[in-house]
Amino acid sequence: MNVLAMPAIDFSQFGPVESHPLPRIKKISGANLHRNWVTAPHVTQFDSADITDLEDFRKSMQDEAGKRGVKLTMLAFLMKAVVNALRAYPNFNASLSPAGDELIVKQYYHIGFACDTPDGLVVPVLRDVNQKDVLDIARDLGELSAKARERKLKIEEMQGGCFTISSLGGIGGTAFTPIINCPEVAILGVSRSSIEPVWNPQTKVFDPRLTLPLSLSYDHRVIDGADGARFTSHLRMMLSDVRRLLL
Repeated sequence: MNVLAMPAIDFSQFGPVESHPLPRIKKISGANLHRNWVTAPHVTQFDSADITDLEDFRKSMQDEAGKRGVKLTMLAFLMKAVVNALRAYPNFNASLSPAGDELIVKQYYHIGFACDTPDGLVVPVLRDVNQKDVLDIARDLGELSAKARERKLKIEEMQGGCFTISSLGGIGGTAFTPIINCPEVAILGVSRSSIEPVWNPQTKVFDPRLTLPLSLSYDHRVIDGADGARFTSHLRMMLSDVRRLLL
């Protein structure tokens, strides 16, 4: 189906305007995002994870991370959790063939992360995340993020991803619907964590818990709603128990 062309309007007839050229990265990513949106039927599953204990553990590791010159962020733990979930649900670690009649399930775990730069959004890819510990992942995240901001990313450092994480927690918001980075079949959006009251059935009171909002968009041609809910439930379980996450 052809998309109707946007009407050409002279906005200056309504008031003063300025014209600014669109950055090259936004031109490229815009075309890709449009293709991905109209090609893959998107569904977004919302959930939240109790990360109170995980955040305490992350803070306790900061001194050790600092000695290795690493900034240990929540994104490193999210990548560990995502790889665990991809192993449990292999259809998320897959791509449709161009003809759409085969599902290509990958045996590697390269995870992309959306990185905001002055020129626009880029998606560096960490390779073989399943073979790395949290501090190794955090180190790689720091190095790739710095390259992205300095416009030094190589093409191959943005290729081969199996799954993407888009984290807006450092900026704000409660939830959003991320667009799949095709030919991947799913993407995880993460918003800002907040303290929420959670009922404790043992003490019969509400406890203050740090809660992380999750937004999982997936290609409905490959993944149905039940598996989408199972995937976020698995992530929630992993993030809520740091012992499981570090196994």
